[in-house]
Amino acid sequence: MTLKVHLLNFLTAAEPMELAGLQDLLLPGIEVTAGVDLPVPADFDILVAGRPTPAHLAASPNLQALIIPFAGLPESARAALLELPHVAVHNLHHNSAQTAEMAVALLMAAARFIVPVDRRFRQHDWTPRYDPPPVVILDGLTALVLGYGAIGQRVARVCQALGMQVLAVRRDPQAAAPADIRAEIHPPAHLHQLLPRSHVLMITLPSTGDTAGLIGPEELVLLPEGALLVNVGRGDIVDEAALYHALREGRLAAAGLDVWYAYPEDRQARTHTPPSRFPFHELDNVVMSPHRGGAFGSPYTERARMVHLARLLNAAARGEPMPNRVDVNKGY
Repeated sequence: MTLKVHLLNFLTAAEPMELAGLQDLLLPGIEVTAGVDLPVPADFDILVAGRPTPAHLAASPNLQALIIPFAGLPESARAALLELPHVAVHNLHHNSAQTAEMAVALLMAAARFIVPVDRRFRQHDWTPRYDPPPVVILDGLTALVLGYGAIGQRVARVCQALGMQVLAVRRDPQAAAPADIRAEIHPPAHLHQLLPRSHVLMITLPSTGDTAGLIGPEELVLLPEGALLVNVGRGDIVDEAALYHALREGRLAAAGLDVWYAYPEDRQARTHTPPSRFPFHELDNVVMSPHRGGAFGSPYTERARMVHLARLLNAAARGEPMPNRVDVNKGY
């Protein structure tokens, strides 16, 4: 029996080497097509697409599953999928290592004020050595990881190795977790109890109806004075105005941000689009990164993406459950 898979706007005919690399990893009997449009006839069993429209999802009468090639579930796709309960939804977590590494890099840079010190030292100014900024020493502090999935667990492991106590919030606290991480795992309902204990807040959540605006003015005030915040999840998880003012006023010692509130609308806008309506770029206690934690386009990421996609498709071909199932009702 042939399993038909279409990669919509994921791999195109212009990328034959990547498509050939994927085919080499697949079991016999998996037929893959790729392109910016749907095949004719549309008779695929699995669709791989980031933001499929209702028309894409309704095109094939054989559709059994949608694979979203990143973490999370776009709200536009979720609305359509709620009408298609027979279609299983799965994520790819191929870039969890890269994103976790970015989170740790932002944490270290923010804690030690690496960027402003580097900027001054490039001007041959040694003052930060003798009159240093108020750096944060992480050893002995407590980190709260919001989103204890593939990325959050990697972040937690590094925090523990740095001598930090680890708290974590996840949807299902009883789900399996790595035995080598000594983390207190709590449900989302405990968030307000955990924030006053948390010197470092690491956000690795997807954006959903439940997580958008999760960290607002009230939550930021609950953090200890001089806490650090790192966000590699989605920008709208943290209230934009509250975050800016907490940083400008010094209630937060520093932040590392890889996700934002405004993105370029087209290729021409990539060189002049502010990421926020607030001037975060004027603050020395913010490390800014243009949503590159997943290392999109790097050879390592593309190879990992093919390996992870093949793992899901091979499981489906063997009649086994595919990993990384998404709860469409909850959005992740």
